[in-house]
Amino acid sequence: MTGSAPLISASGLSSRMDSPDSNATVRVCDVRWYLAEPGRGRREYEAGHIPEAIFVDMETVMTGADGPGRHPLPSPAAFAAALGELGIGSEHSIVVYDDPGATLAAARLWWMLDDLGHADVHLLDGGFAAWTAAGGEVTIAVPSFPPTRIELDGRWTKVIDRAELKPRLGSIVLLDARAGPRYRGEVEPIDPVAGHIPTAVSAPNDANLDADGLFLPSELLRERFSGLGCEEGEVVSSCGSGLTACHNALAMRIAGLPDPLVYPGSYSDWSRSGEPVAVGPQPGSPPEG
Repeated sequence: MTGSAPLISASGLSSRMDSPDSNATVRVCDVRWYLAEPGRGRREYEAGHIPEAIFVDMETVMTGADGPGRHPLPSPAAFAAALGELGIGSEHSIVVYDDPGATLAAARLWWMLDDLGHADVHLLDGGFAAWTAAGGEVTIAVPSFPPTRIELDGRWTKVIDRAELKPRLGSIVLLDARAGPRYRGEVEPIDPVAGHIPTAVSAPNDANLDADGLFLPSELLRERFSGLGCEEGEVVSSCGSGLTACHNALAMRIAGLPDPLVYPGSYSDWSRSGEPVAVGPQPGSPPEG
């Protein structure tokens, strides 16, 4: 495990932003993004956001130009350059947020920064909704910060690709963070084949949160993931395209469990590659060959 405490509360963020030198030390990143609704995240940001928050576009900053799946990871160098252009640097304490009603893409930014060695990164617990519920100020003013430099590691480390994953199915714990109907193959709004990767265990990410969109206490998260077999061997976290897989990775960090590997291509890569899929509520057997 790396990094500092992964969560920050709305009151904790407000206190940090009220300090005299907050603009010099804190960078707040708005990462709202909605599946199958292009541009909605930016529109939500423009309609109102936390003061001094920078909009970080999931599709351009956090997604590579090519690679497996719908949202491949960018190269670490390209990612660092994009953050630097936005004014996010090595010297900053970074706070990321989205909206619990969105696709929880802020966990992806948290995971990316954490994996590449920026220890001072935190996710706003409860997101924008928690901020407004706590009476936090909202603005439409768009900040402008001078470009800077963020020093990140040169490669992704806690990742696994399809070629590495396939022969290990059945010997590792593979979590699927998508909603139950997608896991079971009852619906599939975006990928070409309905179902799940054989042996994957249904672990929908919304079960990490309470009714207010806040993360469950660490002991309840540990109980949840232990019940999914995550203390019995190596864990791989997957989802549709590598976003909410990071939400489960974050929840496991909060629970005090070892960090899982993340399959960035996830089901979008698997289902586009002609691999066998399983349907129904059971994980299924490893594919032959």
